[in-house]
Amino acid sequence: MKHKMILVVFVVLLTGIITACGSSNDQASGEEGKEKKVLKMATSADFPPFETRDPEGNFEGFDIELGQMIAEELGYELEIEDMQFDGLIGALQADRVDMVMSGMSATEERKKNVDFSTEYHRSGESFLTTKDSEIETIDDLKGKTVGVQLGTIQEEGAKKLAKEYGFEVKAVDKAGLLPQELNANRIDVGYMDKTVAAGYVKEQDLKFFDDPTESSPGMGIAFPKGSELVEKVNDVLAKFEENGEIQELEDKWLKELQ
Repeated sequence: MKHKMILVVFVVLLTGIITACGSSNDQASGEEGKEKKVLKMATSADFPPFETRDPEGNFEGFDIELGQMIAEELGYELEIEDMQFDGLIGALQADRVDMVMSGMSATEERKKNVDFSTEYHRSGESFLTTKDSEIETIDDLKGKTVGVQLGTIQEEGAKKLAKEYGFEVKAVDKAGLLPQELNANRIDVGYMDKTVAAGYVKEQDLKFFDDPTESSPGMGIAFPKGSELVEKVNDVLAKFEENGEIQELEDKWLKELQ
């Protein structure tokens, strides 16, 4: 009988300890441990001034700041993942991220696989060359090698133009490699977003001329098909357009290059 009473007391004490521990953990995971809503954004941070990294390795650029503003407006904490541009659509389709902001043009082909927000910027395309190059117009490209970034609208456009103007297309993984390829004489020109090309002209003493053939679709934020975020983000973009915040971003990041 004595042993039974000791066992009962032990069980009661043990239950009390477990309950106390449970209460402590619950409190810790309450206010302080409460999980914040996270908005996962993918980008390819090699496309200044839209997305790149500063000397300390932090993300910066027009798209980065706009993404942070959108997340804050919707009550999210923004989490950014850097990856190759040609893997961004796949990341959305696999539900690895919630959205993509990477200077991505909202083409009809891409719309088959993802949903886009309303357009938030439009640049056009340009051909980047060395300062002493004799290539000055699209008609001078016959027999030349044109560099593009893999998976971009510029790669798609260059392949179409190559048939008409008789040049070869060479694709590289990152846009930042194009000036290097140019200076190393591995390509004759680089074909890229006009604003990005203007940045390289300013930084690396190059020159460029505009593509006169067509105007590409504007840039949009990409989402998985059927995402509920599209409508919410469109509302935020409309607000930022109306109150001038997008214009402020353009003045900050793009004005000197336009």
